[in-house]
Amino acid sequence: MKQLMKTVGVKFKYNDKIYRFNAGGLDLQVNDRVVADTEKGICIGIVVRKADKEDASVSDKSLKRILRKADKNDLDLEERNLEKEKEVYQICMEEINNCELPMKLVNVECFFDNSKIIFYFTAENRVDFRELVKRLAQIFHIRIEMRQIGVRNETKMLGGMGNCGREFCCSSFLQDFVPVSVRIAKDQNMALNPSKISGVCGRLMCCLTFEHETYVNFKKNMPKCGKRVVVSHGKGKILEQNVIEQKVTVELEDGRVIKVPICEVKEDAPAKKRRKRR
Repeated sequence: MKQLMKTVGVKFKYNDKIYRFNAGGLDLQVNDRVVADTEKGICIGIVVRKADKEDASVSDKSLKRILRKADKNDLDLEERNLEKEKEVYQICMEEINNCELPMKLVNVECFFDNSKIIFYFTAENRVDFRELVKRLAQIFHIRIEMRQIGVRNETKMLGGMGNCGREFCCSSFLQDFVPVSVRIAKDQNMALNPSKISGVCGRLMCCLTFEHETYVNFKKNMPKCGKRVVVSHGKGKILEQNVIEQKVTVELEDGRVIKVPICEVKEDAPAKKRRKRR
């Protein structure tokens, strides 16, 4: 008889990835706060996926365990850590200025089990922060870790509202960043205006990738701009495509400009060249 193991999906602060944990004998529901044994140490997180039963023989043997449901003491400790992070942030800012380091402090994470403090920062180049770490260790008497992040991760941590009026994708549901190129914007017929296609982080908006595959598929059967075509109103040339409506704008030979569904567009066969008589 196969042995089954219950697993749950858990998220932690500053990270939208969902991690699988062995739930053991705990009866866990979505939105339950839990204390888990992670690779970084003891952390408190939130259950975002209910328990699934899996074959223990094929499950990851190194899967970490949920230690317990978070009780009032755990939640109070988390609250104190959040207040402590504000104080630690200010002290670190002062020490950065004292050391005259070219770096921008983004956020501070005080671990639940008080094992270490992580300082997240951005900088244009590599920074020699050895003196800073030494000073912070002397102040807090705890393990200090400095972690340099990119501008996209900075925006993910700080959060905010995008041009669409919704919370940033990166700080609400995106688990991983994917490459975004100008080609993706071109495929969607977007104006290549940096202020229109860039996010607060200054990089191309992550949401450009969401519908890219659909646009590419829709454009497969559409005649390209500049193509000579025949429509019910006569012959003309394609001026632009409307991928969503599956229509094209055609300039007719008499100068008129009309919109036509692609199902009514036919390719204009080139006239055959006459052979020259000898």
